[in-house]
Amino acid sequence: MWKLKIAEGGSWLTTSNNHIGRETWEFQQNFGTSEEREAVDAARVQFHENRFTTRHTSDILARMQLAKENNFSVDDLQKEKDGTTPVNINIDTATVSDILKKALGYFSAIQAHDGHWPGDFPGPLFTTATMMIVLYVTESLSITLSSEHHKEICRYLYNRQNMDGGWGLHAEGESSMLSTALNYTALRLLGESVDDMSMHKARKWIHDHGGATMIPILGKVWLSVLGVFEWSGVNPIPPELFLLPTLVPIQPGRLWSHFRMAFIPMSYLYGKKFVGPITRLVSSLREELHIHPYKKIDWKQARKLCAKEDIYNPHTWLQECLSDCLYSFGEPVLTRWPISCMRKRALQQVAEFLKYEDENSQYICIGAAQKALSMLCCWIENPNSDAFKRHLARVADFLWVGEDGMKVRVCAGQLWDVAFAVQAILACSIAQEFGGTLKKAHGFIKASQIMDNPSGDFSRKYRHISKGGWAFQVADQGWQVSDCTAEALKALLLLSKCSSDAADYQMETCRYFDAVNVLLSLQNPNGGYGTWEIARTYPWMEIFNMTEIYADIMVEHQYVECTSSVIQALALFQEKYPGHRKDEIDQCITKATEFIEKLQNEDGSWFGSWGICFTYGTWFAIEGLSAVGHCYDDSSCIRKACKFLLSKQLTNGGWSESHLSSRTKAYTNLDGEKSHIVNTSWAMLALMKAGQVERDPTPLHRAARLIMSMQLSDGDFPQEEMIGSFLKNGPLCYMAYRNIFPIWALGEYQKLVLHQII
Repeated sequence: MWKLKIAEGGSWLTTSNNHIGRETWEFQQNFGTSEEREAVDAARVQFHENRFTTRHTSDILARMQLAKENNFSVDDLQKEKDGTTPVNINIDTATVSDILKKALGYFSAIQAHDGHWPGDFPGPLFTTATMMIVLYVTESLSITLSSEHHKEICRYLYNRQNMDGGWGLHAEGESSMLSTALNYTALRLLGESVDDMSMHKARKWIHDHGGATMIPILGKVWLSVLGVFEWSGVNPIPPELFLLPTLVPIQPGRLWSHFRMAFIPMSYLYGKKFVGPITRLVSSLREELHIHPYKKIDWKQARKLCAKEDIYNPHTWLQECLSDCLYSFGEPVLTRWPISCMRKRALQQVAEFLKYEDENSQYICIGAAQKALSMLCCWIENPNSDAFKRHLARVADFLWVGEDGMKVRVCAGQLWDVAFAVQAILACSIAQEFGGTLKKAHGFIKASQIMDNPSGDFSRKYRHISKGGWAFQVADQGWQVSDCTAEALKALLLLSKCSSDAADYQMETCRYFDAVNVLLSLQNPNGGYGTWEIARTYPWMEIFNMTEIYADIMVEHQYVECTSSVIQALALFQEKYPGHRKDEIDQCITKATEFIEKLQNEDGSWFGSWGICFTYGTWFAIEGLSAVGHCYDDSSCIRKACKFLLSKQLTNGGWSESHLSSRTKAYTNLDGEKSHIVNTSWAMLALMKAGQVERDPTPLHRAARLIMSMQLSDGDFPQEEMIGSFLKNGPLCYMAYRNIFPIWALGEYQKLVLHQII
């Protein structure tokens, strides 16, 4: 059985904080009791049988182990958790305190010993395939992955296949060429037979939709690397852009960090025209993936092709013209001597840049997509280097095992979940009963603060200050994020108010000041906050978005969520340290508040970019405005927001949004007017913050009744549809949200309206 290991190191790994937050899985033949192994097998069977109706796992393997380690009864974990049938509790006699005590008891039981809540982080369905391609090309597949890894990865890929034979961009998506072609390829690289019925269905889907020449540019790059596509079929990704002065808007250092850290290694691969060894399997894939004989494919035409199922962000005519010019005139010139010396210089500088990023992120990189690309570039530079060995050692950080099998997570959100969890627990009147949970969480947040800036002259490597900030996941990764820093700071400040002889939740003053310094440094001239950095280029640069599948990827845009988090953190900080940089903080809060107000939609909502979607953005906006003293009576923004939220409440008392809200930018309920427990919690929190209790608590009673009715017998809540989002077309699944936000909402509800409960 697979064993989850927490905060453990290994060969070729370095760390700044004893690997706090690291999650890895190891297969141990005799791990667990026979009953536990049977429960795991039953969960796998159940998920497989219901995979087309219940798209997400409940993380049973991890939660079962964690509950056992914390001496929590696991009997109730071995049950159906699809959330379609709420537990039969008597709402009339159940109290909010009973519900919360049960929920907090369960949530504490699945906390790891280092203080965080481990969990899956499902998102794009192609990240597993790209990692398999890298491991195959670098001849590291058998070195890195055992036969048990192979079995679980194949289980995952088959479980995620749609009924029509294809794979979606994400678990809830219709089939796409990108995921289908890459996942089919990954299964073949893992040894799956071309004659398997599922493989036949996948191949038929690919052929019926025009063959692999119809894959988006990201897939074109990966298939070219493998040798089943030609680089002449890829629109130019010139590494020479790296040589441009930083004044030029399209210089890669000015692009959004996540895109930059994918674009730069892709430009290296394109500049090298790198192709892995053409093995017998690769030759076979050339015939399997395409509808025309490989040698007769018109690669010049293929570079412009993309399946309609994949197109979310069509190329602009200007981008097409630029690509044509670079393809027909630029690329031939840049590859001829003596001009080719410029490419050689560019490739050398890109390699040095990637080496710097690898070392400063402890070879974790900013995300899984970037990790795979950087690891391949590292191997091309020197297959036998220590750096590549360090890269391989970090592959395990991205692997996760669930009922659906093993996948490569896009990343993990250890710090993010802990910061929210602390605030949720502290919202409950019985928080003091869970002092041990809070103490571990406090230790985790403190240990996860980034203690240094990136090495050397980091500004020349396009990095921002990071000392005092927090990353989305672990400190070793080293990428500060504005809202992660703000939410972590909030959690620590709230905990500091709870310090007693029994629990010391204090932290050195200088570390609070360092966090504030990071926050102040990340504000943009318009008052808003982005994610990792300040904006370095112009919004119009989005016309050069080369990806067909995502939007708003070129520029570090500003968001209501990040801006609100910072406002709340700084307002709370001023309560503890009113004199520290007072004028700067006051000015920052004023500008940020104005930014949020200007961002409101006509219907009273705010668009949420990192959660689904309008309930998420509106909750953050109300929290941010309330933190600086705005209220329903004196703020038209808050009044409009409340009207909007109340208009979206369902007949069952809940709220829900589909990932289509993010994709279409229009509020879209889940099918069948189904509620979502997390959307319901966000709406409750927003309305309570805006004083709905005093005006009419009835909507809150109805929402609370729904949440309480959905609690499972062990205190858990059901896992439902994807609730996170990025780049408008990239839904994510935050596994801990189903616990954090119902606890938070009911905790606030208990304090505010306990005397009015049914």
